[in-house]
Amino acid sequence: MKIAYFDCFAGAGGDMIVAAMLDAGLDADFLKAQLATLGLKNLEIKITETKRAGLRALSFFPIVQKQHQHRNLEQITEIIRQSKISEQAKKTAIAVFERIAKAEGAVHGKDPNDVHFHEVGALDSIVDIVSASVGLEALGLDKVYCSALSVGGGAIECAHQLLPVPAPATAELLKGVPIVGGPAQVELLTPTAAAILTTVVDRFCSLPAMKIEAIGYGAGSLESEKFPNVLRLILGQITGEAEANADSVCLLETNIDDVSGELVGSVTEKLFSRGALDVFTTPIYMKHGRPAEQISIICKIEDVQQLEQILFEEGVTFGVRRQILQRSKLAREFVTVQTEFGEIRIKTGTLGGKIVNAKPEFSDCISAAKKHKAAVKAVLDAAMAAYKKETG
Repeated sequence: MKIAYFDCFAGAGGDMIVAAMLDAGLDADFLKAQLATLGLKNLEIKITETKRAGLRALSFFPIVQKQHQHRNLEQITEIIRQSKISEQAKKTAIAVFERIAKAEGAVHGKDPNDVHFHEVGALDSIVDIVSASVGLEALGLDKVYCSALSVGGGAIECAHQLLPVPAPATAELLKGVPIVGGPAQVELLTPTAAAILTTVVDRFCSLPAMKIEAIGYGAGSLESEKFPNVLRLILGQITGEAEANADSVCLLETNIDDVSGELVGSVTEKLFSRGALDVFTTPIYMKHGRPAEQISIICKIEDVQQLEQILFEEGVTFGVRRQILQRSKLAREFVTVQTEFGEIRIKTGTLGGKIVNAKPEFSDCISAAKKHKAAVKAVLDAAMAAYKKETG
């Protein structure tokens, strides 16, 4: 399976995404021919080799006539639809602009169709987004992965006012996505790049096991001696089949030494009810040899905020640690078997088209045991016997 991995250690811009694709093997002449079908007057594409903090990279710079027209979503969509790029590239580009319109609408309290794009709607941003959409398809990718997004920090001037980094619309686009501040107190992640990546990326994670085939570096505009302002794109093949059934989750942890067991149990139940994938406690010793517990929660990245809120509101801690983890999974399915205790679901795990694990769904067995006044183990055994009989 061919994948792309965007390593955003120094942020990302729309031009950096395209430049990294070109440096990794996207044909420049092909891209220029595709962009010519947009019908933008006097469009010129400048691709140059440059350096950032001593690291070689490509820069991508579209030159278009200056226009003061502020386009809405319908007008931008029409430009894309009238072009001669592929239907898949059109679909991707339009989806990116729809995400931007939705984010801007949420920030400004407007309907997405009433949003006028200003800077983001400028012609060079249209070129960046269309180029990225064309490039992703041309590179023949099966999946797109990405690191946590470095957003920078500080404040930026926008429409004659100071706004925090990430800018409000950018932050809206980043909901449910792992981000990190730095490595500089400037804006390192543009709204265009945030929209592209949050639209096309299948999974945000650390670098997966892979066989590298090509590497591209796309240069940003920031000159710094402390770090190279580049986006690194790694293309390659997934090396393990289990990786194809993997995702990213978040591990939340906190240490407690002054909370009763009853409260821990109550909080655990509430965490599960609000989407936690797993909750467990580990006996530990804290400073001065005090016995304590570590509460660990595995959850989806988009559920982090609401689960942390439970820990804080219930008064069990003053702080929570976060880690983004990769999780490899077997492909899972349920089959139902008929037993003397009624229907029981069997969870199966498949690897390479072969079932390598199967076990009765425990909640079904508990319910059946209560209903028939039987031992849970008897129900478990009956369910597995029925499954083995059906599957030979």
